[in-house]
Amino acid sequence: MDGNGRWAELRGLPRLAGHREGSASVRAVTTVAREVGVQALTLYAFSSQNWLRPPSEVTGLMDLLREYLVGEKRTILDNGIRFETIGETERLPGSVRDAIADLRESSRRNTGMALTLALSYGGREELVRAARLLAADAAAGRIKPDKIDEKALASRLWTADARLPELDLCIRTSGEMRISNFLLWQVAYAEIVVTDALWPDFREERFLEAILEFRGRERRFGKTSAQVRGKSR
Repeated sequence: MDGNGRWAELRGLPRLAGHREGSASVRAVTTVAREVGVQALTLYAFSSQNWLRPPSEVTGLMDLLREYLVGEKRTILDNGIRFETIGETERLPGSVRDAIADLRESSRRNTGMALTLALSYGGREELVRAARLLAADAAAGRIKPDKIDEKALASRLWTADARLPELDLCIRTSGEMRISNFLLWQVAYAEIVVTDALWPDFREERFLEAILEFRGRERRFGKTSAQVRGKSR
């Protein structure tokens, strides 16, 4: 969800005004994703590197996050959404952690869409954590080194803890042509859609446009087009 600060600066507003407007996009995209049957929606809300931003902005973001978690609880529960987080959430303020724990517990039996916020999250950090868990298990004799494979590593990622499915589509807002340390393992065969829209301007119509573009893609997973279309062995 990129471009909140730039959206505000273009309008002569403080950066936090852009983050607040961006929360409206979160609400809009979550609603339309649930309506069209998306199984899981993961939003990159706060990266591991975002801690380097000015303290006043970080504090404001944490306040907005808690406001969102408390304010949207009823809507999330009423729509059967299961709430999850991925990342180093232990670094978040206590009031935010309490709101996360409450919403996760309240929604854990819901069977609709999984809404996941990536908070204090980094793809490299996730892979380092998984490697450490594998190393600890190997040292304790719980897994043999020669048995470590893709499945073993994937099972130790934050996304596995959150019970998330394979990543199909990664939408990059604000026109930036980079992944920015997001779901580096999971994005391997995901389709990527880049839009010039800043996140506060990314609402229902643009989300549906991205879905339509995704549906028009041919997903080969290393095969040829003929194989995918069933015309060749």
